Amino acid sequence: MYNQISAKKSFFSTSSLVKISILSVLSYLIMFIEIPVLFFPVFLKLDFSDIPAIIGGFALGPVAGVFIELIKNLLHFVTKSNTGGVGEFANFLVGGGFVFVSSGIYYINKNKKNAVIGCIVGTIAMAVIGGFANYYILIPFYAKIFPIEAVVQMGTVVNKSIIDVKTLIYYAIVPFNLLKGVIVSIITAILYKKVSIILK
Repeated sequence: MYNQISAKKSFFSTSSLVKISILSVLSYLIMFIEIPVLFFPVFLKLDFSDIPAIIGGFALGPVAGVFIELIKNLLHFVTKSNTGGVGEFANFLVGGGFVFVSSGIYYINKNKKNAVIGCIVGTIAMAVIGGFANYYILIPFYAKIFPIEAVVQMGTVVNKSIIDVKTLIYYAIVPFNLLKGVIVSIITAILYKKVSIILK
């Protein structure tokens, strides 16, 4: 009981809130840097805005990491959204799932093994949630703007196995999120020890 109260106080402390705010703004700014990836449809671009969130989740706990994802997407919605919040909501689900799962596993027992397991399971969670988010949220939204066939065709250009929405999810969305999860995990592993000293 005492540990739970202590954790809540720690999360809502001025120091923790300042760190969450800084990481959220950093995550928001990184979100503007998008990198196209070979062999994937042009609308799938890598951004590394989940890195501050997962570092925050590792250092401050999974709830803090999810808050960073939430604030990042709220800032993006207010300043730059061209999807009426749909894209930000999907981004929050995917990034939040990755951060919560990976940092949650690591936070149970902070060691290298749990960090690796957390990142692996978090990456799988990101791929699964990303598949569902695109199938049920993002693709239906874009289908209202232009024909769904046009979206599928973007996938067909790089992979002939993509012939409909389901194959687009299987052969583009899921592999892309797996790749993104691996890259984000590797960069986090490189940066975390150096940055975590500041966040303690």
